[in-house]
Order: sequence, then C-alpha cells, then structure tokens
Amino acid sequence: MPVDLDTYFERIGYSGARAPTLETLKALHYAHALSIPFENLSVLAKRPVVLDLPALQQKLVGARRGGYCFEVNGLFAAVLRELGFDITTLIGRVRWKTPDEVDTGPSHMLSLIELPEGRFLADIGFGGLTMTGPIRLETDIEQETPHEPRRLIVDGDGYMLQAKLGDDWGNVYRFTLDPQTRADYEIANWYTSTHPQSIFAQFLIVARPLADRRITLFNCNLTIRHLDGRVENRRLESVEEIAAALVEHFDLPLSDEDRAVALDPYMDAWRAMP
Repeated sequence: MPVDLDTYFERIGYSGARAPTLETLKALHYAHALSIPFENLSVLAKRPVVLDLPALQQKLVGARRGGYCFEVNGLFAAVLRELGFDITTLIGRVRWKTPDEVDTGPSHMLSLIELPEGRFLADIGFGGLTMTGPIRLETDIEQETPHEPRRLIVDGDGYMLQAKLGDDWGNVYRFTLDPQTRADYEIANWYTSTHPQSIFAQFLIVARPLADRRITLFNCNLTIRHLDGRVENRRLESVEEIAAALVEHFDLPLSDEDRAVALDPYMDAWRAMP
C-alpha cells in the first residue's frame, strides 16, 4: 500500500518540493516534528500499537493523533521511501538520563538516509529531545539543528548521539548501522507498549517542539523550554487540566472514553510523584 502523500503533506502543513534531496529531507523533518506530537496515550489505554502502514496513516494522519518512536519514525520512513529516498531503518539503546552501569535494550527507531552530500540520520520520535532536523553521520563535530546542537561520537562498534543543553553534552542513545526489519521493531514495540516496567506503560509522556520552544508533559508536570533559556513549569492537578493542556499545547483532544481509560486510572499515582 503506498503512502497517501497529499493527505500526509496537508497534515504537516508542507507544500514544498518532493524530489529526494537534502533540502526536502530537512524541510519534511522539521514540518513533521512540529506538527505530529510524540505521545503514548494508546499505550496507557492498553490499546494495541499497530505498526503497519494503514494503521499508522489512519492514526497519525486520519485521526490527527501522535505516537511514539516506532509510529512516527515508521510513518516518516514510509514517506521518504515513497519519495525515492535511499533509507535504512536502525534501532538504538536509550541512554538519556541513564547511569553508565545500567544496561538498556534496543527500543528506539531511527533512520539512515543516503544522499549525494553524504549519510544523514533522521529521527522525529524522541520525546522532549526529538530532533528537528537531520544530522550528518560524522563524528566529533558539533552540528546545528533548528533547536539544540547535536554530536555523534564513536562508542564501541557503534555511535552515541549526544545533545548539548546549555554548556553540557548528554548521551541520548547508542546505535549501530545494522539494518533492522519489521520483525525487530515488532518485538521492541511489544515490550515498550506492554511490559509493566516500560516507562510508556506507567507514565504520561507527550512532547512537541515549536519554532521557539519545546513543550513536554510528563504525568502532571507541564514544562515549556524556550530557546532563549527561559523555562516555565506548571503542575496540573486534575484529569480536566491535563485534557485541556493536551488540546492547547499538543492539539490532542480526548473523548470522555479516552480520558477514562488513558488518564483516570493513573491520576492518583501521578499526583503522588514529584
């Protein structure tokens, strides 16, 4: 089944060129990241996270929802292939805010794109640190994106992606260039969406970058980080306040049924957390 490009482009507000060039990749990466939020409401509602293309198109485009890495990066990879890009999908091990001695499994999808200018990484599915532009597969150089700078360093037989926040570099995830198949993502997706210890099965995580800020919602905590360094924090005390924030900041209206299954069962636990 081909991607419905016209409807997808309308969803992300894109009306530019469709040739498989670096300029097109940058423009699509930015438009998608700012238009389709990262969110795990389906996981919290205990609804299956389906990764086939018709399901991704229906949810992210038709229903105007968001998704997490396997969904948003899966749809983006299908779009790039439809446009004629040479793309390989990869998988990473999340290292963000994880101590060095703690192991993590392969649970994050990203993509490698081959272009005449070189090889580039694309990733529009890492929550509050989602990249807003592709970066070159080159190590030990600071690379600008529309938001914070990024850097790749060699890590064993693979690479570590880092983000620069203020003056400090933080590890985001580790990956290799081993191509991944649909089966690899199905296994990782099953764990992240159903295992009781998965963060996505316990906590509300919603994020969206805008041109001048990043907005994240973690459980009851709404944070707006402006690119000039200003930070706004707000504590949400009820399901009604969370639902209102999902509409205002992420364009994610919820039905009464959605609230009942994706928010209500968790509110007492979330309120008890910092």
